[in-house]
Amino acid sequence: MLLRSAYAPLLSSAQRLSLSTVTNSLTHQQCPQPVRQNAPLLLELPKLPPASAYVHLPFCRKRCHYCDFPIIALGSSSSHDDDPRISSYVDTLCREITATKLPSSSSFPPLETVFLGGGTPSLVPPRLVSSVLDALSDKFGLCGDAEISMEMDPGTFNEAAMRELMSLGVNRVSLGVQSFQAELLRSCGRAHGVDEIFEAVEIVKTCGVENWSVDLISSLPHQTPAMWEESLQLTVAAGPTHVSVYDLQVEQDTKFGVLYTPGEFPLPSENQSADFYKMASTMLGNAGYEHYEISSYCKSGYRCKHNSTYWKNKPFYAFGLGSASHISGVRFSRPRRLKDYVNYVQDLENGAVDTRSDGIVENKDLAMDVTMLSLRTSDGLDLKSFREAFGDSILVSMLEVYRPYLESGLVICLDEQRRDVAADEVVVSSSLNEKLAYLRLSDPDGFLLSNELIALAFGVISP
Repeated sequence: MLLRSAYAPLLSSAQRLSLSTVTNSLTHQQCPQPVRQNAPLLLELPKLPPASAYVHLPFCRKRCHYCDFPIIALGSSSSHDDDPRISSYVDTLCREITATKLPSSSSFPPLETVFLGGGTPSLVPPRLVSSVLDALSDKFGLCGDAEISMEMDPGTFNEAAMRELMSLGVNRVSLGVQSFQAELLRSCGRAHGVDEIFEAVEIVKTCGVENWSVDLISSLPHQTPAMWEESLQLTVAAGPTHVSVYDLQVEQDTKFGVLYTPGEFPLPSENQSADFYKMASTMLGNAGYEHYEISSYCKSGYRCKHNSTYWKNKPFYAFGLGSASHISGVRFSRPRRLKDYVNYVQDLENGAVDTRSDGIVENKDLAMDVTMLSLRTSDGLDLKSFREAFGDSILVSMLEVYRPYLESGLVICLDEQRRDVAADEVVVSSSLNEKLAYLRLSDPDGFLLSNELIALAFGVISP
C-alpha cells in the first residue's frame, strides 16, 4: 500500500512564511535559483547550511481522533487571543530560535522557505506569529521572495486575521478541509463543519491569497466512493493551486487506534483505499493538477517549495514541540512533551545541547534517503547523479531487482528528455544503458506500491 504519511520526521504536510516585519538586511535579497543536482552536490547537499525552517505551533481546539502529533488542546472558546498558554509557548519557541547554534560554516543563506505547521497555527494571534517571524529573521535572515506557508483550519480565522497574516508576509495557505461531508467530519472529531469550509475558502479568495492548498483525507471510517468523489469535485470547484491527499493511517494511542483495525469495517479495505487513491489521481489530473509527489498535486508553477526541500533531501531547521530538523546529515527530534521541551530550550540556552554534528554520514544511509525521497516524486531518481555518487554496481543491482516491475510498468526508466526506455534496454550484458537518466514509479499503480518497491531498493543498498 502507499506510503501514508508525508514524511516520518515531519510533523505536518503544509508549510508557510511571512515578511513585512522582517528587519534583517538579508530579507530583501533574492534567493538563488535551484540548480540540478550533480554528484558532488548529491553527496554534500545534506551537509550544506539549511535554507528552510519548519516551525511547530501545536495548538488545537481539540484532538482529532486520528491525530498522534504533539498538540496542546485549548478548548472550543471562540477566541484565544489572550490565552497565556499560547504566549508562553511562543516565548519559549522564540528563545529556542535565538539560542540555536548556526551551522559550522563561514557563511549561511537566508531562509528561502518557512512552514508554520501544527496543530492549528491559525489559532495563534497574528501578533505572536509576527514575533516568530521576527525571531527567524533576526537569527537567519529571510529572502525577499521567501515562501511562507501556514496551516489554517476552517472556523479558526476571519478576513481581518487573514489580511493581517498576509501583511506579515504569509503568502501560502494550507487549508485543513479533510472532508466535505458533515458526518465524516464529526466521526473524525474535527472541530469545523462544512459551512465553515466554504466560509474559509471565500475568505482566502476574497483576500487575494494566490497560492493555497486544500488538504483531504481518504479511507475514513464509513467513507464511500460517492463521498470521496464529492469531496474531490468540491475541491476542484474551489480552485486551489495545490491539493494534498492523505490516506488515513490508524495510529496507536489515538481514538481511531482503539476503535478500529486497518482494513476492517468500517474502515475501507486495502482495495477500496487503492480505488480512492486512483480516483484522486484521475480526477485531479483531469482538472489540470500535476501529481508531483505521492500525496501532492498542484497547478503548474505551484509545487510547495518547502516540501520540495524534504523530497530533495536538503537540510532544514526545525523549531518547537516534537519537531525534527535535518542539519549536517543528522535528523534531530525535540521532546514531544511540553515540560520536556521547555527544559530542552533551557539547556540549549545554557550551552548543554548542540544539535550540530561533524557531518559524517554513511554513504549507504544517504543512498537510502535519496532513493526513498526521490521515488516519492514524479521527477524520480536522478540516475546519473546517483551512479556518480554511489557507483554503478548498486544501480545495476537495483535495476535487476526492479526488472519484473519495469516489465509490468510499475517502475519506469526515462532518458534525458524523459522518454520511456524499454525494460529490455535498461541493463545490457550487466552494463547500464547510457541513455538512462531517471527512474520513477508509475502513477498511480507504482505509487500505490511505493512501500514495497522502496523496500526492494533498500535491500540492495544495505543487504
